[in-house]
Parts: sequence; C-alpha cells; structure tokens
Amino acid sequence: MTAPYPRRRDRLLSPLTRRILTVNVVALAIPIAGLLYLGPYRDNLIQAEMEALRTQGEIFAGALGEGAIKITVVGDEVLSIVPARHIIRRLSEPTRVRARLYLHDMQVAADSNQLGAAGTAVRVEDLPPLDSEGDAVVTPLLDMMEEVTTLLGDQHIEVYTNAMRNSNKALPEVEKALKGEIAGVVRQWEDGGLILSVALPVQRYYKVFGALSLSKDGSEIEAALRDVRSTILMVFAGALVVTVALSVYLAGAIARPLNRLALAAERVRRNVALDSVNIPDMTGRGDEIGDLSGMLRDMTDALRMRMVGIERFAADVAHEIKNPLTSLRSAVETAARIKNPEQQQQLMTIIREDVDRLDRLISDISDASRLDAELSRDETEPVDISSMLSMLSTLHGTDADGPEVIVQTVGSGPFTVMGNEGRLVQVFRNLITNAQSFSPEGGSIRLSVRRNGDLVEASVEDDGPGIPDGKLDAIFDRFYSERPSDEKFGTHSGLGLSISKQIVEAHGGEIHAENRTNGSKGVAGARFTVTLPLLDS
Repeated sequence: MTAPYPRRRDRLLSPLTRRILTVNVVALAIPIAGLLYLGPYRDNLIQAEMEALRTQGEIFAGALGEGAIKITVVGDEVLSIVPARHIIRRLSEPTRVRARLYLHDMQVAADSNQLGAAGTAVRVEDLPPLDSEGDAVVTPLLDMMEEVTTLLGDQHIEVYTNAMRNSNKALPEVEKALKGEIAGVVRQWEDGGLILSVALPVQRYYKVFGALSLSKDGSEIEAALRDVRSTILMVFAGALVVTVALSVYLAGAIARPLNRLALAAERVRRNVALDSVNIPDMTGRGDEIGDLSGMLRDMTDALRMRMVGIERFAADVAHEIKNPLTSLRSAVETAARIKNPEQQQQLMTIIREDVDRLDRLISDISDASRLDAELSRDETEPVDISSMLSMLSTLHGTDADGPEVIVQTVGSGPFTVMGNEGRLVQVFRNLITNAQSFSPEGGSIRLSVRRNGDLVEASVEDDGPGIPDGKLDAIFDRFYSERPSDEKFGTHSGLGLSISKQIVEAHGGEIHAENRTNGSKGVAGARFTVTLPLLDS
C-alpha cells in the first residue's frame, strides 16, 4: 500500500503563501530599486547646478572686469587685487560658493574663504550641519543606497582629494580659463560627496587679466536625492504593507479552499465505502478552484456509482454462478448413487450442459468486467457505420436457412463516427444475432442507417414477437434473458445487450429498444436503435 503523502499544516506560512509573497515583493522591489538609483535625475540636478554656477561665474567675472581693472599713469590696464578681493567677498557671501582669483603666474590673488591680506589671511569654512536623530530605519537605508549609487554610477568622476583642495596650484580648468576658455568639471570627495567647479576668464575687451574659479559642494544635490529617496522608501513601505496583506489574502483565498479539497480527497482515500464523504461545493466561486471542486465532486460521485455497480455486479455474478453450480452439484451427487446406465448418461448430459453454461458465464463475465479498462486504453479511429452494416449483412446473410439480412441507407452521408471499430462491430453482431434468434421462418432482418442532425442513427429490425410489455429497459440489465420458448435453457448468459449498452455509452451514444407495430395487427417485431455522435460534429 502506498504511504500517504505527508501533509505540512504546522507551518506559519504555507509554501504557496511564501511563493506568492516572494513573487509580489520582488515584482514591487525591482522598480523601486530602479527609482532609488535616480541616476538620470541626479545627472539633471548636476547639470542644472553647473549651469547656475556658470551664470554666477559670468556675473563675478563681469563685475571684476568692470570694477577691479585700473589704468596706470602710462595708460596700461592692470588688475587691482584689493578691489578684486572686496568684489569676490561681497558677491560670494549670499551665494555660498567658494570664489578664487588666479593670476597668470598661477598664484591665488583672492579667495573668498580667506579674510585679510596675503600672509595674514584667516580661513573661513562652513561648519558641518548639526546631527539629527533621523529615522532609525530610513537613515541607514538611505546611507546604504548612497554607497551603492556611488559604487555603481560615479566611477567616471575624478576624485577631489584634500591635497588638491589645499593646494595653491591652478587646476586644469583654471589653466583653460587663463587661455580665454570657460571650463567646468564635476569631482567627488574621497568620502563620496560631490564638488562642482567652473572656471571663467576675467577679461576686458578680450584681454584676459586672470581666471575666476567658482566651486561648491553637492550637498544640495545630495539633499534633494535623499529627500526623493526618503519619499520613495516611504511609498515603498506603504506599498509593501499593502502588497503583503493582499498577498496573504490571495494566498489564503487559494490555499484554504485547496487545503479543504485536499482534506476531503484524503477522506475519500481513507473511506472505502464513500458513504459519509462530501467534497466541499465551491462551484459558486466561478474560478478554477470552483471548477476543481465541481470536478472532484463529479469524480467522487462517479467513483461511488462505480463502487456500487461493482458491488451489484459481484452480487449478480455470485447469483448467476450459484444456479449452475447447484444444478451441477445435485447431478454429481445423484450420479454417484444410481446404477442405471441410462439415467447416469442423462445426468452426465446435464453435467456437461452446466459446465458449458458456467464456461459461457465466466467468459462473458470476464469480458464485461474488463470492458471499461479496454475501452479507455484502445485508440479510436474513424468508422463508417454504413460500410460496417453492409459487411455484417454479407456475413450474416450467407446462411441459407436463416432470415434475409437487408441494408438500407436513408439520405446522404457521410455516416462516419469516431470509435473502436471492433467494439462497434460487437454491438451490431449482438443485435443481429438476437434478431436472428427471434425471427420466424421466412422473416427478414433490416439494417438501416440515417443522419439526424449531428448524430448517426443505426437500427436493427426483426419480424419476431417483439419485447414483452414493461421490459423495454430491463432487457439491457445484466443477466436478464428473454429467449424464444423453443430455445434450450442456459444457451445465453444475459450479458450481450448489457455489454452492447456499455460499449455504446462509452462512445458517447445511446441505445434503446422499441416494438414495431403493424396497425391493428399489433406488434410486428422489435427495433433496436443505436445513436452515435457524427465525426467532427
């Protein structure tokens, strides 16, 4: 006996729930991760800051070109350092940028971060912002996201070291500005922060007197990115809660009914009689689970009917076999006691007939018991009913002493069905054989085939006494036998019509019997009609 499949009901989350959660959360996390990266948005912010810094630089350079250039007594124009320092300091205070003025000898003549003259300068630096407690969950996530972004997206940005920051040497963009060009560059600190720089020439009438360098850190850009990421994370948290809740609900809506169906199926497996097993009716759901519930209910009902049929069949078989066995035992016991040879010969004849009857019964019972299995395994093929009846009429019409077999085709074909040709031949041979046994001398058997919509109707008629009243349905029962009065008892097992009905129904068709009438003369014979679905109907 196969061991029962292990059930796992002790887990907090079923495997199906975990799979649904994983799929939904991953599907939600992928676009969120893309939004958190914000690469194009960051590039746009940097570009906007560089444009603004360049505009500020043009204002600074213009002011220096107009206010810090003086004319010497000999008429030469020179850059005056003191006014330039004042202009740079006054203009840089509200803008929070660092402005430096470079001369042609690459020396820094003015720096907004220094107060006083050269040699007595006081460096001015912004204090770092006050630490805020922030959010214990969001802040680490934002920090981690910034580190990942730095690793993934900033490999092409030059690192701005502290040595470069404190050096008085001109940077490459300053050298370009001293040649009359405008240059901008984006660098990043060693710790990952951005530094934006723009260098412009300080000139008057196309004469370059020096280079102005404006620089600022990317704290505003990082703050904007951090705010967007924080908003996205909060939206993600809310969406995650809703997703998890809906996923759990969806998994429950699927897993709970499936678990109920699985428990019911397990009860079906354990309850052999199926007398107290009910599959939950979920057909009202209108979905696949409802369809599964309906199919399981139909399957259970069919199984219950099959088991009831097997029990009845077993009882009928036992009853039918018991009769010849009883007769056989009685004849054997009697034969052992009598001495008369003639009487012993009569008893031996009875014994042989009972043995033949038992052999016939067992053969028919074996055929009937394996019929369903064979029909389910056999391959079907197109079968022309008209050609089949013509072949059978030729086969059964060869007996000169038997009734004439006539075939009639009504209407035009095709008369092709999908089925097992051997089994369908068995059906019509049974019907023709029965008709022959009931046909009177000089009678005939008529085979006809016609189309009725998307069905093929084939009938077998005889000129016999017909079927007794009230027995039109009973003749298809197992072991029921209604034979001619002059036929020897036990010649037929009573399974022929039952097997025929079983074969026809397995092909999706129907078989029924009726009596033919001939006006006032009454019953003129019996008619058996087989209805089968037309191929490709």
